[in-house]
Amino acid sequence: MAKWRCRCLPEQLRIPKIPAPKPKKKKGRKLVFFLFIFFVAVLIVLFFRSSFSRITQIEVAGNKLVTSEQIEQTSEVLIGDQFFGVSTADVMDKVNHMKMILSSEVTKSFPGKLKIVVHEQPKVAFEVSEDGRQQYVLADGSTYPVQGLSVMIDKPILSGWSASDPNKAALAKTMATISQDLFDEISEIRPFPSESYSDRIKLYTRSGFEVITTIEYLPDKILYLSAYIENLKENDINNGVLTLLEVDSHQALNADPEGDDTAAKDEPKG
Repeated sequence: MAKWRCRCLPEQLRIPKIPAPKPKKKKGRKLVFFLFIFFVAVLIVLFFRSSFSRITQIEVAGNKLVTSEQIEQTSEVLIGDQFFGVSTADVMDKVNHMKMILSSEVTKSFPGKLKIVVHEQPKVAFEVSEDGRQQYVLADGSTYPVQGLSVMIDKPILSGWSASDPNKAALAKTMATISQDLFDEISEIRPFPSESYSDRIKLYTRSGFEVITTIEYLPDKILYLSAYIENLKENDINNGVLTLLEVDSHQALNADPEGDDTAAKDEPKG
């Protein structure tokens, strides 16, 4: 039997390995990219030309003294303005500069809504102007005309104060820090300065008492006013002058407290 012999080719005669062909880049990739950019640009242009990119609604909330129209006018934002072109910080800054506004919050919500929530200066009292018109006294001492034909007088009336009196502004600021429930018994507040107390005031209660104190003492003294009056009535004293200074005292209505700021006659018990 013939033997099989392996006839191997010499090393130099072997066929070299052919590398795998590299995948060819798609010729249309750049074209697709540019078409995508083009359509995005078209959509952006169409969006900014549509109503979706505009302010379509302006909502104002929290206002009682100032009308919504006044706030919108001050904000300088109009229906149809560019939604993304309106700065909420700029609108808030403009609204906060209004006389009756204490602070504000401005937000935008898509599509097209701008909301302005204002916090007005608190109303602390009423006042009658020189021409006989009722007006609110605000926490900063400024005044604002009462709107409407009839308003329930649920706050003290300031009488005898000049617009330039710095104590009036100080009183209004102090009243804003006090719970308004504590003023339910007070019907009127007048300036009543003396040599000892330039900020002395006189309060008139609905139950017939007069109360002398100062703007500085008012936040502390008014806390106990109802208790003082109740104590006096329990002792069959239904009127008189309560002097609430360093010493708290009571005296008859016909007495003159001008001469003694700290008189302690008929001091209430308890």
